[in-house]
Amino acid sequence: MTDAIPEAAVELLTGGAHVAHLATSHEDRPHVAPVRYTYDDGTIELATTGKKLENIRHNPHVALSVQDTDTGQAQWGTTLRGIAAVVEDDEAAGVIHRRVNDRYGADEDEWAENTAVRIDVGSANYWTYD
Repeated sequence: MTDAIPEAAVELLTGGAHVAHLATSHEDRPHVAPVRYTYDDGTIELATTGKKLENIRHNPHVALSVQDTDTGQAQWGTTLRGIAAVVEDDEAAGVIHRRVNDRYGADEDEWAENTAVRIDVGSANYWTYD
């Protein structure tokens, strides 16, 4: 596990199927959109398309924000920053698609048109609300 992410944050990131918001950059302007993801040992995996993918290809510096709420009241949140890379290997991409779909209860072939991406996390912020 990367030292950038506290163990308590890892437990929350990997428990449950949370929606994340991926921040990319287009012409020095932020672009933020919801994504489904998996996290393991300092690496985020997701599958995406469209503007997010185009932005990653031009500028791989990204951030991912995840927050959990209970009846509208925030419980915890984390922001992960890192470098994204498009997964070109078809077999590796297929594994990522299956992991993400399995985590969110989707059919194995759902979102097959999306492109797999890995993000190596370089730094993180984590907080809880009491």
